Amino acid sequence: MKRFDFKALAKIFAKCTATAVLSAVFILSGCSDKGAVSSNALPVIIIGSDEYEPYNFSDKNGNPAGIDVEIASEAFLRMGYKAQFKNIVWDEKDEMLADGKVDCLWGCFSMNGREDKYRWVGPYMNSRQAVAVRADSNIYALSDLSGKRVAVQSSSKPEEMLSQKSDDIPQVSGLYCFVRTEYIFAALRKNYVDAVAGHEYMLRVFINESDNKYRLLDESLLLSKLGIAFAKDNDSALLEKLRATLYDMKNDGTLAKIAVKYGLDPNTALGGITLE
Repeated sequence: MKRFDFKALAKIFAKCTATAVLSAVFILSGCSDKGAVSSNALPVIIIGSDEYEPYNFSDKNGNPAGIDVEIASEAFLRMGYKAQFKNIVWDEKDEMLADGKVDCLWGCFSMNGREDKYRWVGPYMNSRQAVAVRADSNIYALSDLSGKRVAVQSSSKPEEMLSQKSDDIPQVSGLYCFVRTEYIFAALRKNYVDAVAGHEYMLRVFINESDNKYRLLDESLLLSKLGIAFAKDNDSALLEKLRATLYDMKNDGTLAKIAVKYGLDPNTALGGITLE
């Protein structure tokens, strides 16, 4: 399986059109009865992500699944590449991107406040960050988090927000950061913390699986714009082609279809998203 080479991309685009590239792959790799190009013959894009349901997780067979897995796989296939998701320790994402161990970061990654840190493609979808508490908790508003203990995932947007010293952000007494999302739920179940903060879908799944012993606050901690992060010095033409492909996928209904499949409201998930 061939690894995608960003440095070679400029030469490829200079010598041939995308149609010609796909045609060459088709001829060399052969085709099925339906005339489809084998994805195993395509150059590979390695995507760094961590387990974050419903965006990226392992299905019952251990294969990558989720919203971002489906979007990335379809987008890169349309472009003539194969998407390969690589689970990484999220705290090490910048080092892996800089070292070229992954080609991009894609996994419910918020652009908010990070606009100048990476070269972005997006936003391609919205994401709501929320707070969950025990059903009998006296916490009903974000302001009630003041002086409370909160668990979050390491390097997440909730961690960044709740670490700030601001009149707009409640000052928690303790912010507990865990590498894996299941640890934050364990902390709440064992009463080590008073609340957990994270992606709305993730929290709703936890609540539903816990017989509604917990509840979400009505207020949003943050409405995030999700994007695909590339290295700051990456000026590859691939980025613009990916943006254009996602634009097509939004307009032809593919993004909405994937959102609905995983229980998201497409109007909320795609509201205000243009990709222009």
